[in-house]
Amino acid sequence: MIYPVILCGGSGTRLWPLSRKSYPKQFARLTGQESLFQASARRLSGAGFAPPIILTNSDFRFIVAEQLAELGISPAVILIEPEGRNTAPAVLAATLWLAETDPDASLLVAPSDHVVPDADAFRAAVSLGQSAAAAGDLVTFGITPDRPETGYGYLERADHNAPGKLARFVEKPDEARAKEMLKAGNYLWNAGIFLFTAAAIQAAFKAHAPEMLAPCAAAVSEARKDLDFLRLAPGPWSKLDDISIDYAVMERAKNLAVVPFSGQWSDLGGWDAVWRESSPDADGVVASTSASAIDCENTLLRSENENLEVVGIGLKNVIAVAMPDAVLVADMSRAQDVKQAVTLLKSKSAKQAEQFPRDHRPWGWFETLSLGSRFQVKRIMVHPGAALSLQSHVHRSEHWIVVAGSARVTVGETVSLVTENQSVYIPLGEKHRLENPGKVDLHLIEVQTGAYLGEDDITRYEDVYSRD
Repeated sequence: MIYPVILCGGSGTRLWPLSRKSYPKQFARLTGQESLFQASARRLSGAGFAPPIILTNSDFRFIVAEQLAELGISPAVILIEPEGRNTAPAVLAATLWLAETDPDASLLVAPSDHVVPDADAFRAAVSLGQSAAAAGDLVTFGITPDRPETGYGYLERADHNAPGKLARFVEKPDEARAKEMLKAGNYLWNAGIFLFTAAAIQAAFKAHAPEMLAPCAAAVSEARKDLDFLRLAPGPWSKLDDISIDYAVMERAKNLAVVPFSGQWSDLGGWDAVWRESSPDADGVVASTSASAIDCENTLLRSENENLEVVGIGLKNVIAVAMPDAVLVADMSRAQDVKQAVTLLKSKSAKQAEQFPRDHRPWGWFETLSLGSRFQVKRIMVHPGAALSLQSHVHRSEHWIVVAGSARVTVGETVSLVTENQSVYIPLGEKHRLENPGKVDLHLIEVQTGAYLGEDDITRYEDVYSRD
């Protein structure tokens, strides 16, 4: 059995405004009905695969659990990283956790945000690499290039076997060098996907990054159970270097093998990649349901709001992406520079830089519809069986109007059932709780009034999700 190790960190700034720090691209539905993370989890499941090991951070833990539950996939463990430390500590933590129960296991490390439409072809490539991994090699997977790409690192093949020997890793080239490598025919794009046994990768860390073993082992052994998650110990974790698995181990190791993959693949590293993977029409146009193009060429028009229509006229090589709170318009050739927009907005303290307009919580989500100096109107959705914490506010009162489903509402000592078209008032300072006892999503409109409307004006008394 192969244990998939799915890495779910990162902020995906090059796909702003759809991808933001609070809700990055791996959880978005960019090219299909499933999120990139869900597609990755499904691709790495089934015959020959054990339940996945997920690495993520505290902010994303409930999103990960919810999206896996939608697929009916139960993970082996969801490891919570106290802070981002790049891929080397994440891979080592997963390995040490697994080695406690299955030291002979194989691990397949993969990012959560890649697009691989042909899952069967990818699984076949993994099968090709199993013999080399079982023999103790560290197996990498390289994508057969179809253009002189400067945004990826490369793998130089020592032969044309599959699996074959890997000669070396190559840094991202300039365009001239990329053209040379494409013509040479013995270079692959580095996909950042690896297959090895737990014993082989531990031996590699011992040989090439021994300073990481003790703190990472301590972070795993001192990990704390939190609901269905396992939180790695923050003290030892903070002592680990912020370094990728490539730099820490792979580029120094000698027992490297490579398996080529010739199927369709993308890391969706920019809106130009989303355009390319979205099957442009004969004019090179990709338009979402709420977008229209008139006399446009090689253009991406995308609206993430069904009530907001985007129309392009006479555009060439343009990216236009509209969100409820932000709009991006860029030349297609500048797709890699979108992250500069995030830097600029952060310097202006604009919330759109990092905060997604829909705030996802373990019980559901909310979004702000209107905000004034002493009022705020929100739309709230609560999953069936979910409940918000028993809480109170110092600075605001609230009105709740149920528009779909039924709510069980606690206000002080009173518990009542509030159904569609009914409302309830929450006085300032009163303890209260909102629950969805039904079998369908609960939707309500919340009107807040008060001198301060920040999310930190909350005192929790009971919380099923163990939040502070």
